Amino acid sequence: MSNDFRLGGDLVIDRMGFGAMRLPTNSFLGPARDPETGRAVLRRAVELGVDHIDTAAFYTSDDHRVRANDLIRQALHPYPDGLVIATKVGPVRTPDGGLEAITDPAGLRALVEANLETLGLDRLDLVYLRIGGMAPPPRGESVAARFEALAALREEGLIRHLGLSHVDAGHLAEARAVAPVAAVQNHFHAGRRDDVELLRACEEAGIAFVPYFPLGGGLDDLTGDRLAEVAGRHGATVPQIALAWLLAVSPVTLAIPGTGSVAHLEENVAAGRITLTEKDLADLADLG
Repeated sequence: MSNDFRLGGDLVIDRMGFGAMRLPTNSFLGPARDPETGRAVLRRAVELGVDHIDTAAFYTSDDHRVRANDLIRQALHPYPDGLVIATKVGPVRTPDGGLEAITDPAGLRALVEANLETLGLDRLDLVYLRIGGMAPPPRGESVAARFEALAALREEGLIRHLGLSHVDAGHLAEARAVAPVAAVQNHFHAGRRDDVELLRACEEAGIAFVPYFPLGGGLDDLTGDRLAEVAGRHGATVPQIALAWLLAVSPVTLAIPGTGSVAHLEENVAAGRITLTEKDLADLADLG
């Protein structure tokens, strides 16, 4: 299976990317990490061939002193040719550290413009419309008006490609009736496969499926005898096998593991070179 994917039909990227959420802090909420370490991780990622970075303006430390977008700009701008930066709009941080949804066109425009400014870009490669926070959005909730607002910004040239995050098949169909969808980002990994049908819909349409928390995000336990057994056969770690499984499960899956450690980054990127056998895949077919 190829390690490349043509995002939106025109951006060729490696399927092993990098998620920036853990650069400002060790988890979604928490005290600031050392910003120089974050910048070092980003520079090393590009050295290792990573050409797809996933970020969001709401990836920030509790005190808002360290922000993922700022670190990306500081470490990598002017950006190397071929580097694709994806971001998300919709949620904003509340004073208590939670998320509040912005749904009106003016508010979404302001979020897009803020990402352009903080990243130092004239056009964003990929912007996901993120629906809700961590809780699943209500089924039947319309995304059309919000997606139309982003599609208008795409027509203006501020956005190259559009994506959806935290959605179901109905949301995807509704959005595709408005404008092309280049990528879908949902919670999915080797031990959490609720969205297999959505993945297959993306595969059929050539849409990238980009799981967030590809290693569980600290919410799900990805240890287990079968993962460990496959890891042993490859001389790899369990997280590496979990990432390799994501890349093997479909030609449209992209992996965006995040970390604030150079050593952990190198381990994650190396997982992209692991080729799972038919026996491996059979052993990992059902971890439930």
